[in-house]
Amino acid sequence: MSYITTVTGKHFDPLNPDDRLIDIYDIAHSLSLMCRANGHAKFFYSVAQHSIACANEAKARGWSREVIIGCLLHDASEAYLSDVTRPVKKELTFYLEVEECLQDKIWEHFIGRNLTSDEKKMIFEVDDQMLSAEFHQIMPEDMDESYKDLYLEVSCEEKIHEAVEKDFLECFYDNGPE
Repeated sequence: MSYITTVTGKHFDPLNPDDRLIDIYDIAHSLSLMCRANGHAKFFYSVAQHSIACANEAKARGWSREVIIGCLLHDASEAYLSDVTRPVKKELTFYLEVEECLQDKIWEHFIGRNLTSDEKKMIFEVDDQMLSAEFHQIMPEDMDESYKDLYLEVSCEEKIHEAVEKDFLECFYDNGPE
């Protein structure tokens, strides 16, 4: 089989992605069921919750709609690929190429254009600061103190995936392209 079957019943080939099959409902559902930190958190905290927090932070900073949606969707490729821990991922050249291609396709699908390198830099700055905040709250150790540079206070809490999926979709539609 050269595809995955999504929750909405689509046959999606992550190695040859068809952007017509990229679905915000598939992404919201999948990310709401994926645990951050490869499951090594003190409690379940989903990738979708992380993504929503990143989008809210971008909005608090007054950044563009494109960057807000970029933050919300910055891990959307994981809905189709899953994820690999950072120490291993950096060594997997092919995986990184596939992930980047799919992620760019997802952003372009929902934003309507490619993100600039400056926009991507902003997104990954928030992503790293959010990771720091999450480590502070849901991990047994602090990573660094970059979470102190966040504009919003982050509250990592365990939520049922249906509520998180709904929150993710609301965040998308509240901030999405006009």
